[in-house]
Amino acid sequence: MPSAPAPTPPSPITPHAIDGSFVPASLRVRSFDDVHAYFHALQSRAIHSVQDLERWLIDRGELAAACSESRADLYISMTCNTEDQASAQAFTRFVEDIDPKLKLAGFELDKRLVQLSQQFPLPPDRYAVLLRAAKADVALFREANVPRETKHDLLVQQFEALSGSLTVQFEGQERTLPQMARYQEQTDRDLRERAWRTVTERRLQEASKFSDIFDQMLALRQQIAGEAGFANYVDYTFVAKHRFDYTPAHCFAFHEGVEKHVVPLVRSFDEQRRKQLGLPALRPWDLAVDPKGRGPLRPFAGGKELVSRSVEAMRALDPRLAAMLASLGDGTEARGARDAANFDLDSRKGKAPGGYQYMRDRSRRPFIFMNAAGLHKDVETMVHEAGHAFHSMLSGDEPLVEYRTAPIEFCEVASMSMELLTMHHWTAPGSFYAPGSDDARRAIREQLKRSVLLLPWIATIDAFQHHLYSNPSHTREQRTAWWLQLDDRFASRVDWSGLEPARAHLWQRQLHLFSVPFYYIEYGIAQLGALQLWLQSVEQGETKAIDSYMRAMRLGGSKPLPELFAAAGLTFDFSPSIIERLVDRVRAELERVPD
Repeated sequence: MPSAPAPTPPSPITPHAIDGSFVPASLRVRSFDDVHAYFHALQSRAIHSVQDLERWLIDRGELAAACSESRADLYISMTCNTEDQASAQAFTRFVEDIDPKLKLAGFELDKRLVQLSQQFPLPPDRYAVLLRAAKADVALFREANVPRETKHDLLVQQFEALSGSLTVQFEGQERTLPQMARYQEQTDRDLRERAWRTVTERRLQEASKFSDIFDQMLALRQQIAGEAGFANYVDYTFVAKHRFDYTPAHCFAFHEGVEKHVVPLVRSFDEQRRKQLGLPALRPWDLAVDPKGRGPLRPFAGGKELVSRSVEAMRALDPRLAAMLASLGDGTEARGARDAANFDLDSRKGKAPGGYQYMRDRSRRPFIFMNAAGLHKDVETMVHEAGHAFHSMLSGDEPLVEYRTAPIEFCEVASMSMELLTMHHWTAPGSFYAPGSDDARRAIREQLKRSVLLLPWIATIDAFQHHLYSNPSHTREQRTAWWLQLDDRFASRVDWSGLEPARAHLWQRQLHLFSVPFYYIEYGIAQLGALQLWLQSVEQGETKAIDSYMRAMRLGGSKPLPELFAAAGLTFDFSPSIIERLVDRVRAELERVPD
């Protein structure tokens, strides 16, 4: 059996004399030697009772939090500036030298937990979720997979560095690709087309490199699954991601429900857009512009203003939320997590793509990262990531670090709900839009539309991954064919004539395919939960909805998914029937909000 490294430990570890904790608050993990003694102490500690085991779990969680936060700070610094070689090298050292040893040592503790829980049965109401996950992880672990996982993490870093390096020259300036998105909202169609082609040509220049990275990732993922005894990465992932409460069949039912009930609505939006623009067919650069010829929404300028205006929208929704967001700072560009900063918001050259919220487990302070460029979609991203931060903060008093986060399917309810619940407060004093303004109505309509427009893309990405991982020996040509079939099934009706290579490589824009394999159905499950919470606010009032939200988020991950949903007054269901019901309600609400 695999075992953790076992050099001679230093003197026995006892609770830290200053604050009574097992691990000193000042600990920063820069080598495994920094934490080896703590792992050794947990592995060798005598356990004589359930109470001893519960204390052991708390101490183990402190150690895990210290290791996690050390990694988090390095990751944040690296993604905030992928061109900083020192940050990149520090993160690489952690991935190559420390992570493998942490995984081996963590496996030994998981194994001991499973054994001790049989000897000293823990109260099931409190520990069932934790033990279910630990048993799955022990059954799945293979020491031979540790170097494969390390190599995979390094490929993710390579992908992020490549993505962060992409810029274009446009209108006399060097611009990042997120900054170029604003041109797709311009009413000048020629300008939109030139901007779209400039970005697309830049991406296509690197398409082979992205595919090379992805091919290496696919091979490693299949090897990891095979080593653990699974025929493919699909079956492996459902265990590894602790998807205990649903199966691939549920995912396929979601795909069918989206195809039947959402795609026709989306395509009706497309047809209305085509007519309003007076075009024979929509082209890819016609999808983001206002079809009535109104200028693009410009709700803020810079990260600091984005935060202050978001705080005011939250204040109008619920002062408790505003207080939590305001406590994180003013949004001044941080360029990483230095000095306990909690934000890095503005797009610039060298930043990794996308956005995220990262909870630093030991200090219990969230970090929000994004690539804001002054667009309305940045408002959506900000309140989305703020929802993740609220979830982290509301569950921050949970003693067990394992329960301070929830399954992703519920974490995304926390974030997606904020997009819908804040939208009518974007007109609050000091927030994004003037009350009763045309811009405010446009923003609300776009949010409502986006709540369903996102579902076909989620179905596409999830179905694509099921294809990829069920057929691990596929060729690039087969991969492209599968992608195009799914695009025909779920996508908007767009004329791609003369642009076939761009369409064939659209999947490369979805960073989750590279960075977080087989992670995307969670967004669909969560969006349906968020829509249910929005309906709760409409039918029972915002106070009721926010109270339900906060009550459920405080549970962290201490309950199974269906119970977490139920705690917020939601049904854990992503079948065609609930998709139909929720989409019908969105359609009715759109009819009430003037265009």
